[in-house]
Amino acid sequence: MKRKDFQELAALRLKEANVLLKARCWDGAYYLAGYAVECALKACISKRTERHDFPDKKRANDVHTHQLVTLIKYSGLDEALKALERTNPELDANWVLVRDWSQDSRYGRPSQIDAENLLRALTDRKHGVLRWLRQRW
Repeated sequence: MKRKDFQELAALRLKEANVLLKARCWDGAYYLAGYAVECALKACISKRTERHDFPDKKRANDVHTHQLVTLIKYSGLDEALKALERTNPELDANWVLVRDWSQDSRYGRPSQIDAENLLRALTDRKHGVLRWLRQRW
């Protein structure tokens, strides 16, 4: 997949999550919102991939994951996120909420509040996680 594909999928998963939230399907909204972040992070990773470089096998295997914290590491944004604790506490608080999303949430039953909070943390106009990631992909 190309970086543009991940960018488009991030937007699509967010749109779908919002549709499900409006339809009061909290668990689906929560689940797809997390995938929007995953796709955004994979777009950031793609940006760091050199066109003609032969990929490192461990890195290639490690980025085929749904774990957001691992994807942050490979996106090169981990230090920037640590700095947010001091420079942008609102965005940092949103990241703290987002980073706990897991692919395994498909088996859980997130509440309305969980889904609303996750989507708010992603889409906040000034301090949203997706806004921050879009500036870096």
